[in-house]
Amino acid sequence: MSYSIILAVAIGVFSGLFIFPEAFAQHIGIIIDIGLCLLLFFVGMDIGRNKEIINQIKSNGYKILLVPMGVAIGSIVGSVAAGTILGLPFNESSAIGAGFGWYTLSAIELSKYSVETGALAFITNVCREVFALVSIPYIAKYIGKLEAIAPAGATAMDTSLPVISKATDANTAVVSFITGVVLSTLVPILVPILISL
Repeated sequence: MSYSIILAVAIGVFSGLFIFPEAFAQHIGIIIDIGLCLLLFFVGMDIGRNKEIINQIKSNGYKILLVPMGVAIGSIVGSVAAGTILGLPFNESSAIGAGFGWYTLSAIELSKYSVETGALAFITNVCREVFALVSIPYIAKYIGKLEAIAPAGATAMDTSLPVISKATDANTAVVSFITGVVLSTLVPILVPILISL
């Protein structure tokens, strides 16, 4: 998957430099919006077809939402703190943190604001996923099972889920999936709101 993403970015840069005319650039925003709608549609469809997850949410009640809310708050506060050290404005650093590891969506959304901010969001959130994949087993072993979900962010429902499931147990895997769903739902809401502040 990582190789596919790098290849897609490289092809995009090459196409922007040498293939597509300047007139095409004015339609990129519409194409991105259509692509994002399709992506969110398929994420929703994947959630809707998994009845077991919906039953687990019902049995655990609203307290299950404490994990994704904690991860969301921690991610945004941490990114604002890091942004302050690096001299980034509040709106940019908080919006990058609100990507929660979903590098494709956050990067595309923030590229509409600034290409540099979009690139920073892409790199930051890719690094978050790589860090998560490496650190999850150690966090689960030495700190705690629920804490192992936090580094994954939005990827706790997909790419990081097998690692979390292997390092923890079935109940934690369900909480992980729900955390990923909630954070993935928050990304397209929070990123535009925070960047507009």
